[in-house]
Amino acid sequence: MEWWRSAVIYQVYPRSFADADGDGLGDLSGIRSRLGSLKELGVDAVWLSPFYTSPQHDAGYDVADYRQVDPRFGDLHDFDLLLAEAHSHELKVIIDLVPNHTSSDHKWFQEALAAPAGSPERDRYIFREGKGRNSPPNNWQSVFGGPAWKQVPGEKGGPGQWYLHLFDQSQPDLNWRNPWVREQFRDILRFWLDRGIDGFRVDVAHGLIKKAGLPDADYGSDAKPFSEPYWAQPEVHEIYREWRKVLDEYPGEKVMVAEAWVFPLSKLANWVRPDEMHQAFNFAYLGTPLKAAALRKVIRQSLAAFGSVGAPSTWVLSNHDVVRHATRFGLSADSPQGDGIGPKSKEQPDRLLGLRRARAASLLMLALPGSSYLYQGEELGLPEDVELPDSARQDPTWERTKHKRYGRDGCRVPIPWEKDSPAFGFNSTGKSWLPQPELWSEYSRDQQDGTRGSTLELYKSALRSRKQFNLGTGRLDWLEGFQRNVVAFENGEVQVIANFSAAPVELPEGSILAASESFSGGLPPNTTVWIRKTV
Repeated sequence: MEWWRSAVIYQVYPRSFADADGDGLGDLSGIRSRLGSLKELGVDAVWLSPFYTSPQHDAGYDVADYRQVDPRFGDLHDFDLLLAEAHSHELKVIIDLVPNHTSSDHKWFQEALAAPAGSPERDRYIFREGKGRNSPPNNWQSVFGGPAWKQVPGEKGGPGQWYLHLFDQSQPDLNWRNPWVREQFRDILRFWLDRGIDGFRVDVAHGLIKKAGLPDADYGSDAKPFSEPYWAQPEVHEIYREWRKVLDEYPGEKVMVAEAWVFPLSKLANWVRPDEMHQAFNFAYLGTPLKAAALRKVIRQSLAAFGSVGAPSTWVLSNHDVVRHATRFGLSADSPQGDGIGPKSKEQPDRLLGLRRARAASLLMLALPGSSYLYQGEELGLPEDVELPDSARQDPTWERTKHKRYGRDGCRVPIPWEKDSPAFGFNSTGKSWLPQPELWSEYSRDQQDGTRGSTLELYKSALRSRKQFNLGTGRLDWLEGFQRNVVAFENGEVQVIANFSAAPVELPEGSILAASESFSGGLPPNTTVWIRKTV
């Protein structure tokens, strides 16, 4: 069976994982130096967020050269060394690809700005005439806040055309109806596949094609999420069929993973049909509250939807775009994607409750059949940094919303390795591109490694048992006889009981393989346990 169907894939955010040169920004050499810890953790693959040449207006998701490493992170030789080291540890390497937009510094866009309206260079991007002298072509809004259009100077200094940027104005959207753009990206895929990578995570995979005619969007209160005319257009599937053919030219079970915010799950399954992507992130699962009925429903729907097209379901609780789940589960209200949490947020998280519930949620997730994604630091129980100073914020959401939304910086702070080292072991100089909170010393890896009951040891134990009992390739069967606020199922030899009720739950007989909290007697609230069935 293909490796990716059951893999546990660990997301590395290069800026914040490990910094070898001490400049305060993580780098490829730093990542390479810490790969042994990921092998010890028990994951199967590493997904690297962008490390390409970039002005870093959006932390590298504004790419200025898709075939080069940004000097801040190293060079292509450093990448090759990292790839070889990962493979020596039997870790696959997936890299981020950002095809919806480029940086405004990219030579393609600079050539487009220098060329006249209607030129082939401008057709690489989505340039349009405005409705009037100072009016954009339509009402589309940027994901980061504010209008999604920016006007450029015209000939002789007068007002010119407008270009689309669904994200920051430094991230102009490419025109994926242009065959030239498609050819360039097929070549980019081959460039990295030729170097030996194992696959791609595709950023904004639902956004490449915009509805013909670029009609106004419906932003009414009753509009469905991600139903705007720039998301999930049917023609996008043609692109991924072309890409799949490229990947299939290479040996070694290369993989494509879609970041596609598409609902419902039955529609998302279209991204992972046999001739398209291999996996798609399960954001429906990520956004589900820790309520037993809701969890049972999304698990059933996920397995049915992905299974209907022969794809594995994926499971994810945190990433670089959302509030860390150790904090999210300590809140009583939802935390919308991209909003973040800061010192002046209406509600502050209950840190201890959040961690307890996060451990229970993680142990539940890792028992589900399919592929699981971990975000760096979650194995330490890291919370969101909710006290980050406003002066330190770098997410463009913060400025574009005029400080109404904190953005995603709180989940991107460099992670702690050693309690008593500079920058908690992130580097040897103490520099850090985002300041680390002092309380993170208690979460550092060296304090948890080998410490019974620590979150790190919980993850290690769960990943060992997951492999031993083949949970990733198993089958889920629901267990009867439990109260409605309990999630209970078996996967092969392992019974999984997650108690989200207010009272302890009596457990079936069997040996305990893993538990999110130590206990005696009945299973306490906000606790998950794995039990090996008594035969």
